Amino acid sequence: MLEHGQSEILASQTDGAYSWWRLAISLVMSTIGGVGLWSVVVVLPAIEAEFGVDRGGASLPYTATMIGFALGGIYMGRIADKYGVFVPLLVGSTMLGAGYIAAANAASLWQFTIIHALFIGMLGSSASFAPLVADVTHWFDKRRGIAIAVVASGNFLSGAFWPPVMTYGIEHYGWRITHMGIGAFCLVTMLPLAFLFRRRQNLDDCPPARNGTMTRFTLNVSGRMLQTLLVVAAIACCVAMAMPQVHLVAYCSDLGYGVARGAEMLSLMLGLGIVSRLVSGIIADKIGGVGTLMLGSTLQCVALVFYLPFDGLISLYVVSAIFGLSQGGIVPSYALIVRECFPAKEAGTRISLVLMANLLGMGLGGWMSGEIYDLTGSYQAAFLNGIGWNLLNMLIVLWFLYGQFKSRRKFA
Repeated sequence: MLEHGQSEILASQTDGAYSWWRLAISLVMSTIGGVGLWSVVVVLPAIEAEFGVDRGGASLPYTATMIGFALGGIYMGRIADKYGVFVPLLVGSTMLGAGYIAAANAASLWQFTIIHALFIGMLGSSASFAPLVADVTHWFDKRRGIAIAVVASGNFLSGAFWPPVMTYGIEHYGWRITHMGIGAFCLVTMLPLAFLFRRRQNLDDCPPARNGTMTRFTLNVSGRMLQTLLVVAAIACCVAMAMPQVHLVAYCSDLGYGVARGAEMLSLMLGLGIVSRLVSGIIADKIGGVGTLMLGSTLQCVALVFYLPFDGLISLYVVSAIFGLSQGGIVPSYALIVRECFPAKEAGTRISLVLMANLLGMGLGGWMSGEIYDLTGSYQAAFLNGIGWNLLNMLIVLWFLYGQFKSRRKFA
């Protein structure tokens, strides 16, 4: 229990002007650093042609990047818990810039894949996502939900910004020159910004989230079991999420609409995902992480079903917009759930574990969809696969809701 003087000091450190300023810089870093999650999606057709591989083979760099991102994110989260978020941001900015410059000179698909996995995924972009999300939870209390949503929106904002920029660069200068430009841009912008994160919060005094009542105790499970369930749920929802996000550009190319149309749809989807994410943050501050996760997962499943019967150009724009509006609140909800159930000083590692499971699911879903396409010659079965994984996520979240209901009855 905090004494009165300690409470006043803590209040001055959370939800204040500095917290919002730090949040704004976090959003910029997340947006720039998030390029590692989207560049392979846009360059996929060019890589397929450059190295003479099939769709599944061309999807391997994306999967490798997501696996590297997942493993690196956990490691970066642990470093952030121990030394603060400044250290992983400094390392990540340097490695991200160097990785894109190295990828531009790759002579084979395997070189391209390894560079993306190690430099861009594991040591680069991973520092600009989960560690930043965990860090922002320490600087907000009353507005923690919207704060998490804002910094996590950097992921979608990056997806809305980078695909059209990369498409233009690839069409006019080629994918290699475009990669070199990205590397240089990351170095000159992210490195200076990293030094603005040297200040640290006192993690022993950070309060848990206010609006969640679900705990591992009301579910009668250990902390390890709850963490495992969150990881499984995160993988499942993002295997489903990956189908449109990873293959939409290629899907539009197959349908004869062209790569540029697919990139436009992807930007629309992720741009509206920002709106959805921010609105979900406001909702999460009212109903907590579990309810927000259930809402987002259900709406995402409905949107995936809409892709099955509609493949016209206008229809795909509309369905992609619906998908973007549906999925925005899913990923930030996991961070809130972790802060509802675990100590603040473990936030960097535990949030990174769950959010990296999200990215592992994206990588797995991207690869599975490519392989299903190669086996069937169509993306219809891949959409059905995504729907099945989404239903698994919903079952786990329903159990979380049951635990929340038990908790509310117990303390009513």
